Amino acid sequence: MAPSSLPPAAKRRKVSSSSNSKTEEKIRALETSINQAIAAKSSLNPLADLVELACTLDDPKTVLKAIYATYRVIVTIISEGRLEAQEKEEAKIVRQWITDRLNDYSEFLQSLLKDEESSLRTLSLNIQMSLLKHLSSSLSKTSSQPQFHVPYFKRIVHALLVCPQSLRTRKSGSSGRSDSGELDSEVRDLFVGSWLNVHDDVRWFFLRDAQPVLTESSPDTHPYVHVNLLSILERLTSFPATPTDIKTWWVDELRTKPARPKKQKRGAVSAEPQSDAESSNGEEDEDDWRKFFDEPDAGKSAQAAPPSVRLQKLSVHQSLHSLPSHRAVFTRLWLSLLPRLSVGGAGSALSTRALNVMHQGVMPHLTRAVMIMDWVGACVDYGGVVGMLALNTLFILMQEYNLDYPSFYTRLYAFLNKDLLHLKHRGRFFRLTEVFLSSTHLPATLLASFIKRLARLSLSAPPSSIVIMLPFVYNILKRHPALMVMIHRDDDDATGFNDDPFLPDETNPNLTCALDSSLWELYSHKHHYHSGVSTLARIFEEAFTKPSYPLEDFLDHTYSTLLDAELKRRIKKEPAVATELPKGLFSIASDDGSSGPVESMWSFA
Repeated sequence: MAPSSLPPAAKRRKVSSSSNSKTEEKIRALETSINQAIAAKSSLNPLADLVELACTLDDPKTVLKAIYATYRVIVTIISEGRLEAQEKEEAKIVRQWITDRLNDYSEFLQSLLKDEESSLRTLSLNIQMSLLKHLSSSLSKTSSQPQFHVPYFKRIVHALLVCPQSLRTRKSGSSGRSDSGELDSEVRDLFVGSWLNVHDDVRWFFLRDAQPVLTESSPDTHPYVHVNLLSILERLTSFPATPTDIKTWWVDELRTKPARPKKQKRGAVSAEPQSDAESSNGEEDEDDWRKFFDEPDAGKSAQAAPPSVRLQKLSVHQSLHSLPSHRAVFTRLWLSLLPRLSVGGAGSALSTRALNVMHQGVMPHLTRAVMIMDWVGACVDYGGVVGMLALNTLFILMQEYNLDYPSFYTRLYAFLNKDLLHLKHRGRFFRLTEVFLSSTHLPATLLASFIKRLARLSLSAPPSSIVIMLPFVYNILKRHPALMVMIHRDDDDATGFNDDPFLPDETNPNLTCALDSSLWELYSHKHHYHSGVSTLARIFEEAFTKPSYPLEDFLDHTYSTLLDAELKRRIKKEPAVATELPKGLFSIASDDGSSGPVESMWSFA
């Protein structure tokens, strides 16, 4: 029985409902008074009361109503031109006061991105992006060029990457979701799906403004900034590939085509035009993203002529419509992020995520893909799964971007160890290695070392790995007939393990003497205990007239798949089974009184 000092539950609900009703009435009264003040162009002091009320409420439903009401009145203020530049001193003071209230409201909205209530998290992001659109349109009316409200968007980017604690949760003293600086997956997917992957202007400004947040944040105070940024960038799938792909805009004023940039004479020095909101705030030119990716002068490099118009000479509006400009901010952000993804320890998982999207989602859009060479090389040296994925990136840099890396196959050869055949990523490794060894111009000595090392490792490998290695070696032998001597060598030349000339401890694949050896290890699999392996090993005794095996059919085999294949195999001939047991085999005494074989080996009390 509940103590008599506590009120009944029904009465508490009634009081709570009455309190919410009074709060909602207060919100409606403040909104009405603000709208009347806007129409009469009188004092907007109730706006401060409404913002303060929204920031101090606890109940999610009333908070929702308060921030919606504040949003509506702020949009009305923006549409009336109260935030436009003013000449009179009194008007400037009022404008600054409204801006301060807007900043307080925005700070509360940004903190709600980490709120415990799901509806408040998504609603706060929607309202912030809507306000960005209204502020940018208002700014464009007073400017000769279309504008994007950069200062307001920078706060949104900072909130997405830093993820400050919810002011509502902090006030209530609860803990949980708000304590972590990791970006909420629901907020991330909403931002990426509704804006970053859709609108070209939002993507360009995010790529540009996220880089300062990343470089200025300390790993000690904000340990999740690089994690949040990576989770956003790895979901970026709509980066423009051609200039015609730049056609969708969140701020409609930016849709207009900019004036064509004037061609600069060689050696001429011209000032960059001021064209956006942040240029009016007096930002320094030292951290100009455009200068970082500028082509060298003609005097410094005679190999390639400089472009007719440099990126640093473009206005922001022109940069938004320029594909090289999009690639420049994209490249600078990734080059700032990759060093933060430390390869060792917990950073290995982040490096793996980055390498998974590096091939198709990053390198084709970089201004110069070879700029990531140092980071990729460090990943290769680390080894393991990270090294396997980095090998693919390194190979693409060599194949498509003319990177000179002479020790590539030496690095690849080092990955062939006993641990490889027991990893769950071995299928990915063999898939990549087949591509790496597909060239017919590779020396036979090099290829012989690879197949000999695999054959030696197969002696202690599980059946699920052997069934991958056998067709893999078969395809290499069929593609390179010079290696056929390794399966046709007489027994007198290589009589076994002790007389094998192969040098397993040699790290250079060109010096292992593998071509002088034979693949006797594969021949031994003819007597393997697993019937699938023994059957597959017999392909080397047949004529090489069959087409190459599709390796994809063998890469996903495990113990369970091999067992299922055996259980589901159709039996063509029934095995011989004894139907009658001999008498006295398991009995204590036979019919004639003599003891059985079991009794002779065991004593029964």
